[in-house]
Amino acid sequence: MIQPAADCSRIKEFINSRDLYAVHNGISVSEIGPGYATARMTMADHMRNGLGMLHGGALFGLADVAFAAASNSHGTMAVGISASMTFVKAATGGMITAEARETSLGPKIATYAITVTDEAGETLATFQGMVYRKKDRIELPPEIPAD
Repeated sequence: MIQPAADCSRIKEFINSRDLYAVHNGISVSEIGPGYATARMTMADHMRNGLGMLHGGALFGLADVAFAAASNSHGTMAVGISASMTFVKAATGGMITAEARETSLGPKIATYAITVTDEAGETLATFQGMVYRKKDRIELPPEIPAD
């Protein structure tokens, strides 16, 4: 069952306030809809690897947050069971965006393609993920406002 847009908005707020990894690393979900999400972060100095580029783990973490938002946007708990990333271009600064799109949705399994880009719209990495969709609905706490 697809959640209405208002519930997607509540899921966005839930992730932005409760996903401690995302909060700690300055990642926020900026857009969400059924099977779709974007997440953004601004590259900070502590995210650089030894060569001065954005650490691959930071790119993976950003893509994973977009993946989580898109896969949970239907209101059914979804947990990652597989993910892979291909690095295309090095990032050296600025705003980084991950855009997740659902490529298949079944009762138990769903797949997603995530593209990570820099401020110029250049592709930095691609990410593919698969989730197991549990039967449980996401229980949003009452303090997460509805639209």
